[in-house]
Amino acid sequence: MDHSLSFFTSCVRRGLCYRRQSLWVLLLLLVVCLAIQTFVARQASSDRPTRLPLLRFTVNKQQLFPTIIPGDDDAEFSLQVQQDVRSEPTGSSLNRHPENAGRAESSDNILRTSDSGSDTKEGKVPSQKFLSEKQRNNAAAGLTTDETLIRPRNRRPANTSTLLSFINNANSETTCRPKSHIVFLKTHKTASSTILNILYRYGERRNLTFALPLDKHSQLFYPFFFASHFVEGFSSRRVKEFNIMCNHMRFKKYEVAKVMPGDSFYFSVLRNPVAMMESIFTYYKSIQAFHKTNSLDDFLKTSWRNYNSSVTNNHYAHNILAFDFGFDNNVAADAADFEDRVSRVIAAIERDFHLILISEYFDESMILLKHALCWSLEDVVSFKLNSRSERTRRQLSSDTVEEIKKWNALDWRIYQHFNNTFWYKVNSLVGDEQMTREVSQLRELQDELANTCLKDGRAVEPSQIKDAALKPFQYGAAVIQGYNLNPHIDQQTRARCERLITPELQYTERLYTQQFPELAAKQRRATRKIPSRHQRSNRSEIMGLALAKEAFQKLFVRRKFFNLKNQEVSKGSPPAADNRRRI
Repeated sequence: MDHSLSFFTSCVRRGLCYRRQSLWVLLLLLVVCLAIQTFVARQASSDRPTRLPLLRFTVNKQQLFPTIIPGDDDAEFSLQVQQDVRSEPTGSSLNRHPENAGRAESSDNILRTSDSGSDTKEGKVPSQKFLSEKQRNNAAAGLTTDETLIRPRNRRPANTSTLLSFINNANSETTCRPKSHIVFLKTHKTASSTILNILYRYGERRNLTFALPLDKHSQLFYPFFFASHFVEGFSSRRVKEFNIMCNHMRFKKYEVAKVMPGDSFYFSVLRNPVAMMESIFTYYKSIQAFHKTNSLDDFLKTSWRNYNSSVTNNHYAHNILAFDFGFDNNVAADAADFEDRVSRVIAAIERDFHLILISEYFDESMILLKHALCWSLEDVVSFKLNSRSERTRRQLSSDTVEEIKKWNALDWRIYQHFNNTFWYKVNSLVGDEQMTREVSQLRELQDELANTCLKDGRAVEPSQIKDAALKPFQYGAAVIQGYNLNPHIDQQTRARCERLITPELQYTERLYTQQFPELAAKQRRATRKIPSRHQRSNRSEIMGLALAKEAFQKLFVRRKFFNLKNQEVSKGSPPAADNRRRI
């Protein structure tokens, strides 16, 4: 027995001495193990049943909006119109406006691949019924180009799901509920005063609370970046919740989110930068960039050499849309990073705003807004406000049009993109047939109100306005038209009609007095001490008062910032950094 064991041990030792034989043994064992593992895995896979994803649907017969089937970005996008069947919303929907306002800052740094738009030549021309009177006449006025008159090919926006998610979540119940938490970025010379009047009337009828400018100002201290303490009643906690914010401001999402509820609906309006530049040149002729030039053509010829962005109010002359949205407007079309800047600007706007309207298609924009907010047709009816007389409009040559596009290249690309995506949203949320029908109904209602409310049923020159309280503010070289009420209407109808034609400054002051009667009374007592010479109505005095008021606002804001920095330093925290929204 001992001999046999000794022999066996000797053999094992002799075998292990051969390294090559040991490696072959280990390799053989490894192959066997892998073969066994593969066999077991295949056996388990063949025994597992195939599972299909569970599709769940909810039936909602009152659903107004069709289901969108996403397609390839570069192809025509199919649209599945199903008013009775809609996918159940999931928890993955993007929460665009969280209660934690700090997350809003991410939009400033977002870099998303998006279609920034290009010259759109193809498309179908809207019918004459679909075009407004302004659109039918603007070709003769020379204020728009083919791109404006031609309805562009529907292009799916990068954030289509954002608006749909907001609407579907808000309308997930059987009955659509009108929205009353609204943020409107009021841009310049884009028919935004008319939209402001719509929001003012809607909120006043329902006793909603407006985020009005501090100390009875008409703007939220534009052109400074918006800050939460610019709103009356926010810092003092006089107001527990604000419903609507809609006065002029330079947008800063982080600060707006401090004031407005987390479920607020954000929207704005754009206008063709060509027509807008002609209007701005007339209205803001007194700014340093314009006042030494005789015409818009003269300015454009020297703008690249003489434009000084550091001069107060010169921002009106260059990419004003980008400036209002909170971006750096001093961007040249030939800059090396221009395309990257355009993409980032468009991506940030799409992230921060649920809907962007187009001024050239104002009636269609109002119908789209009506559906997005779940309002009625009567809620979005309006008369044109802050509109210029035709005698102050100037026809532009084709060369001037192209020069404006180059000078305001960033605004032009923004407008192109959202003009394209606007029509996609029209088709996906409303549909061509329903849009045509509702636009016709809206215009019929406007005509009825004009015949009822207005003397002669139309706008008149400022010198012909009988009631001084309804006379719009006149500024620059523009002549702003207004309205006369029909003297033969009853008191109740008169009150309704008066709201439709009340200019922006007067309406803002009235709402401020209603919300803050004590503060308004205090300011009235202080106003009585002002010498009577400030009440003169000639144009030079009015312009002087406007400039003085603007200078006072800027001085007020600087003092506010200075006090805030001192408070931060006294608490041991570093002063706030420059909050410019860069692109």
